[in-house]
Amino acid sequence: MTTEADSIYNLKQNQFKRNLLNKKPFIKMKEHKELIAALISGIVILFAWMFESHLTSTAFVILHLLAFIIGGYAKAKEGITETITNKELNVEMLMIFAAIGSAIIGYWTEGAILIFIFALSGALETYTLNKSNKEISSLMNLQPEEAVIIKNGVEKKVPVRTLQVKDTVIIRAGERIPADGKISKGTTSIDESAITGESLPAEKTQDADVYAGTVALNGTITIEITKPANETLFQKIIDLVQQAQDEKSPSQLFIERFEGIYVKIVLAVVILMMFLPYLLFNWTLSESIYRAMILLVVASPCALVASIMPATLSAISNSAKNGVLFKGGVHVENLSHIKAVAFDKTGTLTNGKPVVTEAFYKEDESEKETLQVVAAIEKYSTHPLATSIVQFTKEKGFDNLASEVSDMTTFSGNGVSAIVEGDHWKVGKSNFVGKEEAMNFRDGIANKLANQGKTIVFAKKNKEIQAVFALKDTIRKDAKNAISLLKKHGITTIMLTGDNELTAKIIAEEAGINSYIANCLPEEKVTHVKQLRAQYKNVSMVGDGINDAPALASANVGIAMGEGTDVAMETADIVLMKNDLSRITEAIAISTKMNKIIKQNVFFSLSIIIILIFSNFFQLLDLPLGVIGHEGSTILVILNGLRLLK
Repeated sequence: MTTEADSIYNLKQNQFKRNLLNKKPFIKMKEHKELIAALISGIVILFAWMFESHLTSTAFVILHLLAFIIGGYAKAKEGITETITNKELNVEMLMIFAAIGSAIIGYWTEGAILIFIFALSGALETYTLNKSNKEISSLMNLQPEEAVIIKNGVEKKVPVRTLQVKDTVIIRAGERIPADGKISKGTTSIDESAITGESLPAEKTQDADVYAGTVALNGTITIEITKPANETLFQKIIDLVQQAQDEKSPSQLFIERFEGIYVKIVLAVVILMMFLPYLLFNWTLSESIYRAMILLVVASPCALVASIMPATLSAISNSAKNGVLFKGGVHVENLSHIKAVAFDKTGTLTNGKPVVTEAFYKEDESEKETLQVVAAIEKYSTHPLATSIVQFTKEKGFDNLASEVSDMTTFSGNGVSAIVEGDHWKVGKSNFVGKEEAMNFRDGIANKLANQGKTIVFAKKNKEIQAVFALKDTIRKDAKNAISLLKKHGITTIMLTGDNELTAKIIAEEAGINSYIANCLPEEKVTHVKQLRAQYKNVSMVGDGINDAPALASANVGIAMGEGTDVAMETADIVLMKNDLSRITEAIAISTKMNKIIKQNVFFSLSIIIILIFSNFFQLLDLPLGVIGHEGSTILVILNGLRLLK
């Protein structure tokens, strides 16, 4: 029997999938139709302009009507629909009115150009919407849909959504854990990178907590479910991403308010202009209507739109050449306001893979022989530490791993044992090989290495320790330089990591980070990002893992590493395609320059609009000069924006 919570979970998941499947083809088709319509409209306008002297007046009008209909249909439909739904006029309607006004007073080309520019911006907007649901679908693909439940000693596959608290589930090596729970039987190593971001597997024994979406690497375990499927930590990650994406930025809300006010003011003034001068200033009715049509043309927001888009696209193009991918103009704008940057550790500040940093051997034993034997044993293991030791041996030039290994046994969470040429070898933790002997090896070198935040692996032959290996996730080459550049720009740097306090402290000091917060689960990272936003106002988050997705979505600007997970890249606002952290400061510089150009353009275009409006009111401006002023200001702001392509 399913509970109410299970039913809600099932409904929510299925509804999201249906919406995603139904929306994507529609949005993709709409995106293509709008772009094609805008381009065809532009071609028709260009053709009519180039061959105007060879066309009859009827043909000229027909061509422009075609440009109006082809380019303006989508925006006109959208504007009318939203006006009816919201019962409020919008910018789409103002652009349509301005284009019609241009045609009424005989300036078909100008009206068609207004339609073309707005249609093109609409196609770009729809393209952006086409990307909106990918991150959540990527997350959902990592959550198992079925689980093997044990009831009365019988195994049975059931949908994950039907799991209830206290159900017993069996998980075998290589399988994903279907729901949060506690191990009731068995031991295993679990890849928890989807939750904590930690590259090293976590060793789990009886009564240890496990999380949905993580992977059991070895052994077979049974777990007792402690949370229903709709309340797991993994489900919380999905919910957090959805919530963060649904929040509108302050700048977006401001633009929406500004658009509504702008449309109402312009249309009100145009209507007044059609009759008041006739009634108050002895203008003829035709003169009043003529001046009102000029006002509608010169007050259209074409130049304001052009103030932002060319500069934004230029900044995005410039950054793309340098390996920084912005997912939209708003993110280019926001980046220059950043006052603090929070970094994930594993895979972002560090390489995400442990490497052998030091190795010490028994004084009377050969380094080569010891390494070859240990590597011969470890090559059969998929554990990251074992892989690192094998790689270390190859880098030393000891590629001959032909030692005959037999009776190899894996002790989950501890190490491996094997027989090599008649000798009994153990490779693993200190407790596995003999703690007292391990800690006393080479004057207690293991303690010193452990205090440096390194993972220690011992090799024992028969009854004597032969070697100790220190492994560590190393700092990326570009990380220190990036941190230094950010600090020079007055930006505070913080590291958020699921690692323990000691490891976090050592990595932070080595990278030059201002401060760090250790032992962070995904929802805790989100909490810390929100606290940083309260303190610094504008905060960026840099990460690469699934566990970073909620924090990336919660930050003012989320930045993902190009080699990171699909979910991180889909969720982030910016992707460092070349994985070079120092590119962040270059992107900030581009953002600062773009914002400066946009401010110049907005001030200039508004000034021109005001001058043209007053000139028209005092009858100092006729239609051709109004068109030249309006279109000329548009061309100038576009050229100014294109300076960012250098």
